[in-house]
Amino acid sequence: MIDAAVRVLEREGLVGLTVRAVAAEAGVAPMGVYNHLEGKDGLMLAVLERAFDGLRDAVTVPPGPPARDRLRASGQGYRRFALANSVMYELMFGGGVSAEIHERLAPHAEPALGALVDLVAQSQQEGLIMAGDPMLLAVQIWSAVHGAVSLELSGSMPEIEQAEAVYHGLVDAVLRGMTASKE
Repeated sequence: MIDAAVRVLEREGLVGLTVRAVAAEAGVAPMGVYNHLEGKDGLMLAVLERAFDGLRDAVTVPPGPPARDRLRASGQGYRRFALANSVMYELMFGGGVSAEIHERLAPHAEPALGALVDLVAQSQQEGLIMAGDPMLLAVQIWSAVHGAVSLELSGSMPEIEQAEAVYHGLVDAVLRGMTASKE
C-alpha cells in the first residue's frame, strides 16, 4: 500500500493522495487502508517514514575517506535524493502535514539529521571542521544545502543547467567557511 501511495503521490500530488485512490492503485478495498494503516494519516505517516529513512541512507557516509570527501559525498547524496524524490521531498519539507504526523515522524526524521551531526563531529575530530556544537554546525550545513536544492526543484535557479556546479560550489564554500583554523 505504501508503494501504491507513493505512485499516487508522484502522479497526482498531495491533493490526489486519498484513501480511495491508494486502495484502487493497490488493488484493495478502501477499508484495507484503514485496517492496516489507520486511514489517511497513517498512510501519510508510513510514506514519510520511508522517505526520511531514504534521506538518512542517502546522507550517511561510512568512515574511511578524508572528512572533506565524506562531507561532500553526504551533500551529494542529499541532492541526489531530493532530485530523485522531488514530490516526496516537497511533502517532507513543504508543509501539508499535520503537527501530529510531524511529531510521530521524529524517530525517522531525527536520524537523517543525526547522520550529518555525526559526520560533523567526526570531521571535528579529524581537524577539518571548526570547534563548536556539532548539532548547530550540522543545521547550518543542512540549511544551506536545503536552500540550494529547494531553489533548484522550484525552478528558481537561474541557468538551471548549471545547478549541479552551483550546488557543488555551495558545498565547497560552506566547508571552507567551517574549516578549522590552523593557528
